[in-house]
Amino acid sequence: MRAAPLALLLLLTGSLIRADDAQSVQAIAAFSDPARLWGDGIEAVIEAAYRECFKTFIIDGKVMNVRMPFAENHERDSLVEGGWEFLGKGKAEPAALWEPIRETFETDDFKEYAAALGDGKEKVVVFDIPAQKWTVSADIFDIARMKAGSYHGLPHKPYVLSGGQGITEGDVYNYLYCIAWTGMDCSAFVWHALSRAAAFKGADLGRRLSRALGVPRGGNPSFYAGTSFYNSSNRALIATPGIVKGLRPADIILFRASDGSMAHSAVVQSIDFSRGIVRYLQETDEAPQNERGTHESFIHFNPARPDVALSDPSLVWSQTRYSPFPGEKASAFSDDGQRYRAYGGGRVVRLALLASLYIFL
Repeated sequence: MRAAPLALLLLLTGSLIRADDAQSVQAIAAFSDPARLWGDGIEAVIEAAYRECFKTFIIDGKVMNVRMPFAENHERDSLVEGGWEFLGKGKAEPAALWEPIRETFETDDFKEYAAALGDGKEKVVVFDIPAQKWTVSADIFDIARMKAGSYHGLPHKPYVLSGGQGITEGDVYNYLYCIAWTGMDCSAFVWHALSRAAAFKGADLGRRLSRALGVPRGGNPSFYAGTSFYNSSNRALIATPGIVKGLRPADIILFRASDGSMAHSAVVQSIDFSRGIVRYLQETDEAPQNERGTHESFIHFNPARPDVALSDPSLVWSQTRYSPFPGEKASAFSDDGQRYRAYGGGRVVRLALLASLYIFL
């Protein structure tokens, strides 16, 4: 089921092949095509949209697979005036973000950051998100406090302990998030995946749902397709019972916040009824360090009991939850299953347009 890492490896291999070896490049492209594992249906379309959120770069002499960071406005600005706004307000398509990300990697500031992380010395990196600056502390007491679990960072000033052994993909994520203000929020990723699913059938999702979303003339539909829209009673949406056997690819899983509102959304990519696995994709930073941003998640169920609700505790949600930066206050939930069942329980909805296009009804 874990197709993405294999695909990334293949794409990486393709990037290292000689430019004149067109036959080899073509073979690698065919081998890494989502259709090879997911067929020619909606599962492959959503998988392709997911893979658009990963790109391979050579950073400080290392080949790295960079995933799109999570970027939600006002997530960390409660202690500062004015706050800050991510590039494209966290709603931009991956294609519009990769070029600014590439340009970020070429700046002197990023190169100095990478050099500082590879000087062989332990240190604490302090990110000042509002100022888009980073500093380094080599103070032995700062380092000792971090090692002992005494975290002195603030939401807008995260602290990160570095061993000085070189920049990692996690360090790249931290820079893109804290300094470059680049990434997507959860509903932007869902909209991206659903838009690709509609386009595959020749439908412009933004144009078709413009009225339902309340988009003004010239507005960007993705700005209005937030989690609150997916939780609405709009006729563009179909509420489902939230039962495993009723799930379909492109269904939207919604998670509640403590006030009862829906605060997070994810999209179902596939359901394997023979093996008992639901694969869903999401954009979030409450994940293990190497999964922050766009990542795949799984729900395991008994294939003999597909009539179970997603809220049933017997289901195993493999996605564990952590604080975005080590040392910060931990997530209130150990995994996505706990979060889905919390505050009255989540729900699952479906876009009526996609249901008609893919004959889901």
